[in-house]
Amino acid sequence: MSEDPRQSLGKMGEHLACAELQRRGYAILACRYRTRHGEIDIVARDGETMVFVEVKARRGARFGGGAAAVTGWKQQRIVRMATDYLARRGLLESPCRFDVVAIDVEGGRPRIDVYVDAFTAGG
Repeated sequence: MSEDPRQSLGKMGEHLACAELQRRGYAILACRYRTRHGEIDIVARDGETMVFVEVKARRGARFGGGAAAVTGWKQQRIVRMATDYLARRGLLESPCRFDVVAIDVEGGRPRIDVYVDAFTAGG
């Protein structure tokens, strides 16, 4: 049974995002962290700051590109999952932020954009 093309694109996007974040000095702590609320693509540390990363890979910008796909509803889910991650590890007092990595795969090389502090826990 072959893999769904969207899943394949998603896995490739997460791999590219991890490589780019590591290049920028982030320490990757977890990939595909699952909770009852869903999944966080990447959990990382940037210095002393915990970073919860949503990866959006798209083939072209027909539907607004990767960054446009992180809606308010999705942001709320990510915040709940991040709170779960921090609580389970006794890190609720740690500084944290939410980044988005948008990967647009159209034509030749993928374009990777990292949106640091893309949204806040308050929405």
